[in-house]
Formats: sequence, structure tokens, C-alpha cells
Amino acid sequence: MTQTPRRTVLTAAAFAAVTAATAATAAAAVPGRRDAAEPDPAQAPTDALTVASSTIAYHAWTSASDWRSGTGRGTALVSGDRSGVLLRRSQGTVDYTDPHTGITSAWEHATWLSPEHRVRTPGSELIASWNADTPAGTFVRIEVRATYTDGTESPWYTLGVWASGDEDLRRTSLNGQRDGKSSVWTDTVAVDDTDGPLRIAGYRLRLTLHRKPGLTVSPVVWRVGAMVSDVPDRFEVPASTPGVAAGTELPVPPHSQNIHIGRYPEYNGGGQAWCSPTSATMILEYWGKGPGADDLAWVNPAYDDPQVCHAARFTFDYEYEGCGNWPFNTAYAASYPGMQGVVTRIASLADAETLIAAGIPLITSQSFYEAELDGSGYGTAGHLMTVVGFTADGDVVANDPASPSNAAVRRVYKRRQFENILLRTRRLDAGGVERGGSGGVVYLFFPARPTAAQRRALAAVGVR
Repeated sequence: MTQTPRRTVLTAAAFAAVTAATAATAAAAVPGRRDAAEPDPAQAPTDALTVASSTIAYHAWTSASDWRSGTGRGTALVSGDRSGVLLRRSQGTVDYTDPHTGITSAWEHATWLSPEHRVRTPGSELIASWNADTPAGTFVRIEVRATYTDGTESPWYTLGVWASGDEDLRRTSLNGQRDGKSSVWTDTVAVDDTDGPLRIAGYRLRLTLHRKPGLTVSPVVWRVGAMVSDVPDRFEVPASTPGVAAGTELPVPPHSQNIHIGRYPEYNGGGQAWCSPTSATMILEYWGKGPGADDLAWVNPAYDDPQVCHAARFTFDYEYEGCGNWPFNTAYAASYPGMQGVVTRIASLADAETLIAAGIPLITSQSFYEAELDGSGYGTAGHLMTVVGFTADGDVVANDPASPSNAAVRRVYKRRQFENILLRTRRLDAGGVERGGSGGVVYLFFPARPTAAQRRALAAVGVR
């Protein structure tokens, strides 16, 4: 049968995991949204299907030779310790009407077009991510054109209109893009009929760099790439065994999203929906990054952990109406000097152990009902948390933002339970209705100049 795209059934990290005590508050704050916790189930799913791991392929353009392999119109190469492209010569002006403010403005622009990248194994989904510096008065548009296995091409799909600030325009995804073969679900290009033979065989990415006329500053894009995967439908995944990170726990600072309930409801109702920016804040602080005092001046001084409020504001997708647009979170992380961020998938917890052993924590996307994850105390249609280590027995040490306080954030979850809810693509909800799962989607934040051990770990999960 034709599947419902996974994005529409809450694979998105933005959807809050709320405890039973706060579920009513969340539902009242955002009526009808899919952020509320699910009730406990009467029984667990019974028709499990074990299948082999999927093929996951991430590719990026980051080096000087990478950028030279593309075609620039008005762009120039930034060389040095970190290579990128910037707007050097305007190719004219274009009008952009912000769909969320109605304001039309003229912008100078230049473009960079990647060569076509052919994937080793055609996939059913594509998720792009990017790292860019966007000074005031600038923004970038990121687009993709997929090549299908039947030889045809998709239209140019917009995957993001991105600026790290929100003074000039509202950062946004674009709903309603489709061609009868694939559709865009916020940040994911998904083949419509995964039971059929059609798949994504390759793609090109296009960057359009914009600035206000008369300015001399330019946006700079340091990294752009995409992950293509063909994750098989599965209710259950093979179990991995404890490995290289058993007994390793990274000192990632804990932050609770629930202490922010009701704060700044214009950003998806408040903290009960901020699992993604709260997780992003934790890992950025692990790397010694985050907003400064001047950046936080807009936050009510009575609020503790104002940096979480800041992350919610500056990851918010005005089309999606949430803070869980995956590449918007990695782009936010990479807006801090010396940081990179990508969206990809992992195939098993062995991949997570490889990263943890090299000192790289990760943000994971999962959905479950309470009985599926002992010690969680809640159920969720989609939630982000951070994996910060493993016990000596191989269980997962997670900083779970769906906690009543910062002190309660650190959790230990059973390895088998955590691995299955993270990697599966199909599940039954509390009412026995079939839903989707993320299939192992993760965010990775790491230094622009990783150590040799970190480079090896990243390469082991397909990221360079």
C-alpha cells in the first residue's frame, strides 16, 4: 500500500514529550496540535517485524575543491581554515514577499549550484542541512532537485528560507510542494509511494544568497549536504550489543524544557513544546557555545535558563509553527563560531557508541507510549532528547528535557527499548492505530576543526 509520509505522522523532533502532569497544560495551550502526550496503552504491539538495517548516505560540500566543483553565479570562494561561498557580485535584485509578514522587499542575490550527486543506493527520503553565517540584512534559500530512478527530475523544492536572526524576515519552510511522485514535509523530501519502485537516485542542491541592496556584508555558507535513505518499514529492529562506549558518560549540562512551560507562547505554545531547542542548548553548552548576555537581553530576567528561550526563538519555523525543524536546529547550532551541525540517521546504537567514545553527544528523535520506555513517565508522538553516554551494561544515559527540573533530566533507559523506539519506522499508538517513527534521525553538532578521533567517528557514521 501507499504509506502516509512519515513526517505527517510525527517523526518530527519538534513535537513535545510532556509528562502526564503537564499534558493537559500543553493541550490547552495549543489546541489540536500533535504535541500532547499519549495515554498509556492497554497492551503492547504484537505484530513485530524484524528486518535488516537500512542504507543511509550523507554527502556534503565543505572544502574548497567541493565548492569549485559547483557552478557559481556571482559567488566567490572563501578559503582558509574553513571554506565556503559568499555573495561577491550581485546578479540583480529579486522581490521576496515574506509569507508571514506580507512585506515585500528587494534583495540582491547570487547562486551556487552543486554538481549532481548520485547515491549508491536509491532512497525514499532526503533531508538536507546547511551551516551558514547570515549577518543582519542577509538570508539564504536552500533548494533541492531530485533525480528519480525513472530518469525524471523533481521541480526545485525549497527546503528552507534561512536567517539566523528574525529582524529582516521570518525563517520558514514551505508546505504544499509536490509533483505527483514526491512531496516535501517541512524538512523532508519523501517519495509518495514507497511500495512502488520509484526512488531518489541523485540530487543537486542550490543556494541563493541574498542581501539588502547597498550592503557590503554577505551571507557565507560553510557546509551544505543531504542525507538520502531507504529505511525499510519495521516495527522492530535488530538488537545491538554494548560496545566501545560502555561505561562512558559525557559531561553534557542538563536542561529541562518543562521549567519553561507557558513562556513565550508565540514559539509553539511555550516550553512544553521545546524539546528540540532545549536539547540543542545542552549540546552547545557541552561544546562551550551559546548566546552571550547581549543576545539574551530580550528574555524576561525573571526566567531561569534564558538560553533555552533564545534557542526556541531562533530555531522557530514560522510555517511549521514549531521549533523542531531538524535542519533549522543544526543551522542554529552552526551559527555559533567554530561549530558545525548536520542531520543524518544512525543504523544502530553501535553508531551512537562510536560517536560517544569520540566525545560527540547526539540528539535523537523518537516516539513511544509510556510502557515502551521504562522510567520515562510519559508517552509522546515525537520527542527529542540527548544521548550522553552508556552504562557499563550498555544501557543508554540520556539527558531527557521532558523532565520536571534540571536535576531530573539525567535518565538511564534500557538499551533494547531505546534502540527500538529510535530506529523503527512503524509503531502502534496507545489506541492501536499504526503511526510512524523517525527511523533513527539524529542531529550531530561538532567542532569546525574536530580532532582526529572525532573525524574518524564521524566518518564511521558517514559524515565528513
